[in-house]
This record gives sequence, structure tokens and C-alpha cells, in this order.
Amino acid sequence: MLSKANSESIQEMLKAQVIQINNRNIEKIEDDNATGEKTTENITIEFSAKILNGYKKGMKVPAVQTVDSYLPIKIKEIEVGDKILLCRINDPKDGNYWIFAEYLRSDTLLWLGGIFIILLIIFGHLQGINTILSLAFTCISVFYVLIPAILAGKNIYFWAVCVSIFITATTLLIVYGTSKKALCAAMGCLAGTAVSGGIALVAGAVMKLTGVVNDESLYLLYLNPDNPINLKAITFAAILIGAIGAIMDVAISLSSALYEVKEKAPNTPAHEIFRSGLTIGRDMMGTMANTLVLAYIGSSLSLVLLLIAYRTSWLGLFNRELIVAEILQTLSGSFGILFTIPLTSLICAWIYTIKKNTKVTAQKS
Repeated sequence: MLSKANSESIQEMLKAQVIQINNRNIEKIEDDNATGEKTTENITIEFSAKILNGYKKGMKVPAVQTVDSYLPIKIKEIEVGDKILLCRINDPKDGNYWIFAEYLRSDTLLWLGGIFIILLIIFGHLQGINTILSLAFTCISVFYVLIPAILAGKNIYFWAVCVSIFITATTLLIVYGTSKKALCAAMGCLAGTAVSGGIALVAGAVMKLTGVVNDESLYLLYLNPDNPINLKAITFAAILIGAIGAIMDVAISLSSALYEVKEKAPNTPAHEIFRSGLTIGRDMMGTMANTLVLAYIGSSLSLVLLLIAYRTSWLGLFNRELIVAEILQTLSGSFGILFTIPLTSLICAWIYTIKKNTKVTAQKS
């Protein structure tokens, strides 16, 4: 029923708990077609609920849940005790009334998030606390900086790059502190991310991508018709934000490993550190590329199945912008990882040996 309501008529959404089922009406609908008669049922459940938050907290209100049987998966009917979300609809004809919107799921997510934070602190101690802080700064930078900047009509390319730099800097500073390996990892991560973003820009221009990959993309255009959001820039930002985590993981792992090499063998020359970085990087390469591929496939598996099931032409499938954009994200991120390995190795070889080389030069003079 919520989907049928005009979004402009929705006044508020509140948490509630079902306290009583008042009535259950079944409307049978006969559908005559070429395959024969088919009977469907529309179920309307009238119930009473207690508001759990907001200025109406504690108030009991009548509400309605509508279950359309034509849906392939039947929506679970509410029961006494269920925690749900209610929407108050302002209808010029019927007046104000409350309808069932969704089952309350956010509380479960908060519990899972809380357990995750507790386990991080238990297993990681101070490092776990630092990890939580870095996650908090990452979320703040995305939800309170990047997204508001996009909606305000700012330059998406600029803000995506700024947020990527901020995420890299804050994460490495909070988790690893101001050390040489953090500096090398940050430089290597930013270099790999720059490669990823550059490939995304060039490939997007060559393939003439518009950024319109689904219905949500079109809705973004209608948010501000006078100054529409640049959808191609949105794709660029998504590639950058999506790849930076895996690239940072490779950069810090490689930087830490090479730092240990230098600590255990202080006389190791720069070219040997670089070669060691390439050797270690080969072992990381496969798993990190798989991380990106599996993440993108997993996030859109249902869509991929649907497209494959309803399109017989593989040529058409792999030229569809939605699929092309997903593949471009995977390839751009993989290129970023690939270039992060030699670039981070080169940076580590230079920074880890620069002090020693300075001392040697001073002694000779």
C-alpha cells in the first residue's frame, strides 16, 4: 500500500509495535485470460499499534496492512508483538491514516554493529579502537561530505578525489600512526587510486558511457532539472570509493612487509627492497583482484541472473551499460591494485634507504 501512496502525501514515518489485530478482510479477484480463470486474493488487515518513538510515543493508533497476492512472494502478515514502521498518509479525500510500511529491521542491524564493535575491541584492543575511529571518519566523509556535495551540485570529480585522500590519510594515521610504513602506504595507495581513476575516466570516454545504468540514475536527474547531477561523475566516484579499500589493503600490507625486511636486514639495498616488493606483491595480486570481482558480482548477483535469463544475446548483454559499468569498476580497481604493487615497492625502496644513503654520503665527504 505504501508503494501506491504519493510520496508527497507521506507526512512522517515512526516505529510502532502491533498490539491488536482488529479485522482481516479478503477480497477475491477473478482474472479471465487465455490460459483460463485465475483467482487472486487481496488481504487487508486492520490493526492497532503503539508508537515507540517521536512526539507520539506511547500513543495507540489504528493502521492498515495490505497484502497483494499477485506478488510472487507473499509478504508476511503482521502479528501481535511485531515491531514495524508506520507511515502517516495525508489524503485529501480520506484524511489522515496510518499504513504499514516495513518491518523494523534497523534495530537488528544496530545490534550486529554493536557486537562487531565489541569484538573489535576485545580482539584488537587499542588497534580495534583505532579501527572503529577510522571507520567512523570514513562514514562521515562519505555521508556528510561527499553525498551532500553531490546533492548540492558541487564538482563531483573534485570532491571524490578529496574524500579519497581524506579516507587514506585518516585511516593510515589513526591505525598505523606517523611512521615510515604509513607514509609509504599512503603514497602507494594514492598512486594506485590515481591509476584506477584515470583508467575509469579514459575508458568511460572511449566507451561513451552516459552514467544511466538503472532507474535510480534517472531519478537522480530529476532531483534538480535545472542543474542535473553528472551521472558520469557518479560512476567515477563509485569506482574510486569502491577500489580504495582494496588498494589501501595492498599498499599497507606491502609497506609493512618491506619495512620488516629492512628492519631484519638493515644493509639491504634499494633495488633488493624493490625486488622483494614485487615478489611479495605477486602473492597478493590474485586474491585482491578476486576480492573486487567477487564484491561487485555479489552485490549485483540478482540483477546479473535476471539479465542473463531474459537476454539470449551475449553480445547485447556485454554492451549493456549497466553490465559495462560493473565490469569497468572491477577492471579499474584491478588495474589500481596491479600498479600499486610496483609503485609502493618503489616508494618503500626510496624512503626506507634514503636515510642510510645520506649517512654514507656524509661519511665519504
